[in-house]
Amino acid sequence: MRVAKLSLIGLLLFVVAGVAVVTHARVPHVWQFGRLDGAFTGFAAVVHAGQARRASPHESTSGMVDGSDITITYGRPSMRGREIFGRLVPYGRVWCPGADEATTLDSTRDLKLDDLLVPAGPHTIWLLPTRDKWTLIVSKEPSGFHTNYNPSADLGHINLRVRTIDAPVEQLTFAVAKNPEGRGGLVTMTWETTEVSVPFTVQ
Repeated sequence: MRVAKLSLIGLLLFVVAGVAVVTHARVPHVWQFGRLDGAFTGFAAVVHAGQARRASPHESTSGMVDGSDITITYGRPSMRGREIFGRLVPYGRVWCPGADEATTLDSTRDLKLDDLLVPAGPHTIWLLPTRDKWTLIVSKEPSGFHTNYNPSADLGHINLRVRTIDAPVEQLTFAVAKNPEGRGGLVTMTWETTEVSVPFTVQ
């Protein structure tokens, strides 16, 4: 029995040493303590590096409006010298305003986006841009991928307000703002020289 226990201890020490060697080889600047916790620190550094390699950072913007916490989570691509609308984002095709995971609109209470009632909870959102008008599509699906639009899951369509701005916005940007003059608020998306928006009220 004593021999078996010693063998088990030896095996555990061998595994710990192996983790330390592999971590040290892959993340040498993290392995500075000479202890097992360095291995976990190294693992976290590798995960962080993987996130940093995203071409479009994944972020969220939130606003508290009339007792509802409203959050939009999305990837934020940049112009990088490219012409966006009508070229990178073609007119007449449904587009997910973001990158990687589908953009989501989440609210802790029911919302009314223009005339569309949107139940509380996450919903993927999509846009249909044309030269003449822009349409917001709210989906019943709570998550997805930015290339996997499912028209059978549409909750409804909304015509957006569109305006051209003077100074180009380099990175795709969403905002949730409270109406300073009364109830409700405004959701806006801005990129390049285009800004689209939709008013909402909390139900």
